[in-house]
Amino acid sequence: MPLEEFDVVVAGGGPSGSTVAALVAMQGHRVLLLEKEVFPRYQIGESLLPATVHGVCKLLGISEELAGAGFPVKRGGTFRWGARPEPWTFSFAVSSKLTGPTSFAYQVERARFDEILLTNAKRRGVEVREGCSVAAVTESDDRVDGLRYTDADGNEHEVRARFVIDASGNKSRLHSSVGGTRNYSEFFRSLALFGYFENGKRLPAPNSGNILSVAFDSGWFWYIPLSDTMTSVGAVVRREMAEKVQGDREKALAALIAECPLIAEYLADATRITTGRYGELRIRKDYSYHQTSFWRPGMILVGDAACFVDPVFSSGVHLATYSALLAARSINSILADDLDEKTALTEFEARYRREYGVFYEFLVSFYEMNVNEESYFWKAKKVTNNEHGGLESFVELVGGVSSGEAALTPAARVAGHSAEFAAAVDRMADSEDGNMVPLFKSQVVKQVMQEGGQVQMSAVLGDDAEPELPLFPGGLVASPDGMKWLPYRPA
Repeated sequence: MPLEEFDVVVAGGGPSGSTVAALVAMQGHRVLLLEKEVFPRYQIGESLLPATVHGVCKLLGISEELAGAGFPVKRGGTFRWGARPEPWTFSFAVSSKLTGPTSFAYQVERARFDEILLTNAKRRGVEVREGCSVAAVTESDDRVDGLRYTDADGNEHEVRARFVIDASGNKSRLHSSVGGTRNYSEFFRSLALFGYFENGKRLPAPNSGNILSVAFDSGWFWYIPLSDTMTSVGAVVRREMAEKVQGDREKALAALIAECPLIAEYLADATRITTGRYGELRIRKDYSYHQTSFWRPGMILVGDAACFVDPVFSSGVHLATYSALLAARSINSILADDLDEKTALTEFEARYRREYGVFYEFLVSFYEMNVNEESYFWKAKKVTNNEHGGLESFVELVGGVSSGEAALTPAARVAGHSAEFAAAVDRMADSEDGNMVPLFKSQVVKQVMQEGGQVQMSAVLGDDAEPELPLFPGGLVASPDGMKWLPYRPA
């Protein structure tokens, strides 16, 4: 067969692959996407953040489609751990400045959500080939210049491209081709055992769509409503307790549920789904890691191929789609001859590493606060003695919005309003608000809170937002449409 050539070839059709492919094709470039499975297919990671729903999905043009898909509305999160014996709830709308049309996200069946993204990529002009297994990259003159893959009929192919994107997830066979190594976190070495149930109990309205996270002696549970009747339920345990998820998975999950009275209560009248794509009890391990290199000439890692962090605050799809947006901006700028490859991809990697690092540092700070107070997080001891509202605000801003960059929406950064918000954070840090004080004094936490607020305010203010500033000294800024990088030129 003749050797095909594209501007970009993407390995993987999940959220990161579909997003980067669509955003590059929307700029008129030729894009091929290769996916080893045939959609719809099963995937874990069902809880989204507002930055994905109102930022990246808006850029992709699928906001109305998501709104009409019937996904449960997620207005925040509900937790059972810490000083309070009863569950406590945070809301994305906890701040009056952030209340408005962007104060929610969705809980999604990934089979449906991912298919929406992949179908959108096709509409945007991406050549999508399913049932194609990528074997390796090809190289020329120290540059990646294409891929070798096998199609659904077993035929082998090679394709050439200016850029190869590895969006093939945590099981990527290509990630090592960028050089460096994949480093697993020693702090977050955990395992998850999870399945799906029908007719589980729901939280009271208006929080019935919230994720419920419950700590118990062996770890913590997630409880995610995916429809009026179906719930995703998973137990995360520390590696030293791995024996609790080994052997008969049915008995193992039942034993863990019995250890956690609140989850047992919510599942008292539920039945585990045992057929179809949701019928299997699955295990995932070692899901906190990062690659030491995110790109090399001709090749870029996005999503889980590059890194993944502890899932307490549902950051997986956010990191996947955000990294795809960053990569698309870089590729679009290079292919338009606006920037050289090193400048554009250095900005991509710096921003993506920072976003991953912000989540990681926040979580370590959060866990270390408990250790310092001799109250280990995993054992469901005291998290905080502060007032409920302050905790809701903190978790909403850090876990819900969780962005290190304002231009996740076409609206730009709101520099003027952010100063007032930063001052409010400083006042909270100076107050004697129980055990939250060390966290509010942390520079990384204050930075995330401030920037998270800017993203949400940008989405609300739209054209009234002030111009974006570089995230790094001498760095780049997003173009007004969010699709490219621009050099920063002060007014």
